[in-house]
Amino acid sequence: MSHDITPAQLARDFLDAMEARDLVKAKSYLGGGFNMIFPNSPVFHELEALIAWSTGRYQSVRKTYEGVDECPAVDAPNQTTVYCRGTLSGAWGNGTPFEGIRFIDRFTVLDGKLMDHKVWNDMAEVRPKGVSSDQP
Repeated sequence: MSHDITPAQLARDFLDAMEARDLVKAKSYLGGGFNMIFPNSPVFHELEALIAWSTGRYQSVRKTYEGVDECPAVDAPNQTTVYCRGTLSGAWGNGTPFEGIRFIDRFTVLDGKLMDHKVWNDMAEVRPKGVSSDQP
């Protein structure tokens, strides 16, 4: 499936599909060899592995975007780096609500497909005691 949208919109559409757990739609945005890494995680190549890893960490997570920036590669005309930034809200695995946790998602977009996804956030800084941070 080809997506004739900006790299920034591609990244946002992927994140929206992931939040809705529409893995079929989310996978349509991925390029061959896609990988992703989150704080305190292994490198994932499959969306299902990410979902399994996150089970128990939180019940739900929503993103509020403060900005989305595109940085076209100077030496690779078909490549763009996209940064999505804002705050997270939702519920920890034990049901305790959270909000206002900072995040940055960085994507490499090549020829209209997501090639990688790197995530930084402050979840570990505010996670309540007793909520799992170690998943298989």
